[in-house]
Amino acid sequence: MNIIERGRKFLQSLRELAGRSAWDWKRCPKCGDTLTIKNGSYTRRPWYLDGRKSERVQRHLCHTCHSSYSEQSALLVRGSWYAREVHRAAIDHWQHVRTSLRRTAEVLRSWMGRQERWRLWRPLDPPSSEPCYLAASTVHRWLDGAGKNAQASVEGQLTGIQDTQVVGTDGLWAKLKGKAKRVVLLVVDSVSGLLYPPIVAKGEESAGPWQRLFERAKQAGLDTDALRGVTSDGAKGLLAYLRQGMQWVQQQRCTWHMWRTVGGAITRIADQAAEGLSDEAAAQMRKRVKDELSGLVHQIIDAQDYAQAEAALAVLLAHPLGAPIGKVLNEQLDRLLVHLLDYYHGLQPVTPEWYWRDFRLRLSHGRNHRSDQRLERASLLWAIYHNFEPAQWRSERKRHYRYPGQSALAVAGAPPGQVSYLDALGV
Repeated sequence: MNIIERGRKFLQSLRELAGRSAWDWKRCPKCGDTLTIKNGSYTRRPWYLDGRKSERVQRHLCHTCHSSYSEQSALLVRGSWYAREVHRAAIDHWQHVRTSLRRTAEVLRSWMGRQERWRLWRPLDPPSSEPCYLAASTVHRWLDGAGKNAQASVEGQLTGIQDTQVVGTDGLWAKLKGKAKRVVLLVVDSVSGLLYPPIVAKGEESAGPWQRLFERAKQAGLDTDALRGVTSDGAKGLLAYLRQGMQWVQQQRCTWHMWRTVGGAITRIADQAAEGLSDEAAAQMRKRVKDELSGLVHQIIDAQDYAQAEAALAVLLAHPLGAPIGKVLNEQLDRLLVHLLDYYHGLQPVTPEWYWRDFRLRLSHGRNHRSDQRLERASLLWAIYHNFEPAQWRSERKRHYRYPGQSALAVAGAPPGQVSYLDALGV
């Protein structure tokens, strides 16, 4: 059962619970007999988004098995002071608005209790008769509970959803309690943008963490035996794992990371060429050297075919100052141009760096999670959110969307329809 089917099943269970009649509640959930009587009631006072309300809960007693049970409501969460809509709003506010736990709690508290920021919005309203005390720690506990559900859903999470046999990988470092550093490792389908469940590791320089990452992706539904290409930076651990366990997979070296390496070398060469010159002459020399070398590197990295790249590489090696850079690019040339081959169609020339932008805004580099386990659960929760959330229709000045208005699941051929990520998490 994949993540969409689980969400659909949970949503159906809520609808069935909301549609139960008085006669349905007469049937004992333990033995199934209808020989029951009403056995008193109790009152709950949960917080809804529009304030606190009193709810009467009817109890029943079964004469056959002598067990008692209470009527349930799809609107309430068992054992919680807050209604289901508050739980869902808190998780969605933190995920979608990309804010802190404290501000999430503050906004919901203001809304429910007509207090704090509500007084700024509506200054003529009378003071609240009953304040709400929703805390950031409570929201964190709800998020961690949703993360546990996400962790339990890893097995078969994306089974039956088409993958394109080309993926991208990347890692993001996070700081935890006691200045501990951990890295979140991620696998992304290069065509649809579908995220496979990430992992948290102590480092990325050995093959072990990458093996765990691909094993988890396989557990979730990725056909690793049919995998053709993977885009990555220069992580030695990934390359070692590919050589040991996935020899048939070709690595595409990330051009963005290569530019970071080559860009520093170009700057150093330009500085050396300008030594001993006057300020104005030195600036002109630096600019000329940078323009010449950068232009040649562009022709290699952005080449449309191998012949064009090899011709540009020959010119760079013949340049009086280009030999060191040409040597580096010559060693990586085959890996830089893998995406040009028809067999690896769809493979991206850059790693999925842009996904970490949204990740950082929510997780504050992991400081809110304090431990490896909580950071991993939050990462799994975020990955499910991303897969269900459609991209916005309109592109921004610096940001464009390949599939505007579509979620990663929809692009992969499995549109979730009315099922949301909150349904998939069982919130």
